[in-house]
Amino acid sequence: MRSTATAHAGREIISSPRWALASLSLVVLLASLGTSIANVGLPSLAQAFDASFQDVQWVVLAYLLAITTLIVSAGRLGDIIGRRRLLLTGIILFTAASLLCGLAPTLWLLIAARAVQGLGAAIMMALGMALVGATVSKERTGSAMGLLGTMSAIGTALGPSAGGLLISGLGWRAIFLVMVPLGLAALVLAGRSLPSDRQGSGPVKASFDVIGTALLVLTLTAYALAMTLNMTFLIAAVLAGGLFVMAQMKVASPLIRLSAFRDPALSASLVMNLLVATVMMATLVVGPFYLSRGLNLDNASIGLIMSVGPILSALSGVPAGRLVDRLGTNTVGLLGLVEMAIGCLALSLLPALYGVIGYVAALIILTPGYQLFQAANNTTVMQDVPADRRGVISGLLNLSRNLGLITGAAAMGAVFAFASAAPDMATASPEQVAFGLRAAFMLAAALIAGAITIGAVASRRST
Repeated sequence: MRSTATAHAGREIISSPRWALASLSLVVLLASLGTSIANVGLPSLAQAFDASFQDVQWVVLAYLLAITTLIVSAGRLGDIIGRRRLLLTGIILFTAASLLCGLAPTLWLLIAARAVQGLGAAIMMALGMALVGATVSKERTGSAMGLLGTMSAIGTALGPSAGGLLISGLGWRAIFLVMVPLGLAALVLAGRSLPSDRQGSGPVKASFDVIGTALLVLTLTAYALAMTLNMTFLIAAVLAGGLFVMAQMKVASPLIRLSAFRDPALSASLVMNLLVATVMMATLVVGPFYLSRGLNLDNASIGLIMSVGPILSALSGVPAGRLVDRLGTNTVGLLGLVEMAIGCLALSLLPALYGVIGYVAALIILTPGYQLFQAANNTTVMQDVPADRRGVISGLLNLSRNLGLITGAAAMGAVFAFASAAPDMATASPEQVAFGLRAAFMLAAALIAGAITIGAVASRRST
């Protein structure tokens, strides 16, 4: 693939698919880095602003809430006004908010800036995946999705280690300021390499569903708060969700076309994505407690073992995408889910028998299976989406993953605590923690079995 240059608006545009894919990879890396790099800075932020842990937690929650609640709307807006144009706007928002985070004089200004940064990240995540169809051939979609999965994993893995080094050397502000030059690089690269937006050929231009957007944001915010703070918010989520569905049935240009969910392949992919994300979150929530209380490891050892999953994800993403292009989405998706089910069973059994070695061995089975599923599922959803719906469908795919992560943090953590039967997890015995781990990942294996069943039923209905 040789690069060619064309004049556009008085400047030179690099039209190489490789450069375009590189820009999308950097965009996904930045959005993932923004998610993970702030966590390690919470103790420093609590000390710097003389604030409680509950207050500084909002530095993380504001970012995640903004992404979760706005990612579908960002994708739909990109479909309407142009995905390249909106992506560049999202990068600008992300970069400017990163600068404001690094200069924030108060905690609440920092939290507000993190919310704006999350808005930029929502745009970047939704449109980064949606633009794959405009940059690579259909035959290479799997490889492109695998690369984006790799960059997401690298961003997640790099955040804690890079954040720790920056804080120890330059202070907490550096974890936000470091993203400013990276954002500028992404802006230049995307601006010079992504293809121009095509103007719609239809006689009527779609309008943006403001009421639907507001109701969806309210629904998702209430659900996220129910999972992270108080279950009473779940009632508000159900009521707002009902109003959202009613609104989508009445407007001429809805945010989400409910008829799309009649497609068994799309509906199954979204549900499977949610279940798989729920399971993967269990490794991040349950794992540290087991390694600490069950195996009596120190913080350094726990951090090292917890990095195994993201590192394996980074290494297996691109090969998984290439396998999708070679064997097809159905075969690779099923292979990934079966491997995940085996990995969950291994996590429920091997650590009790072999300790750390058993735990790491189970992760070595589970994590590549996750990347196989992700590459296949993302390709299934995005490969044949009409050009005018790529943004909103990409947003729905990312939303199902985020909802799975939120649900997994609450539900799998609750199962672990209940099965442990310990009044306080901080003082739980190794035997109690081991039993909780076994119960949580037995349930995780059942959830993956459910995903396999859903996929099989959808495949039959589609044929």
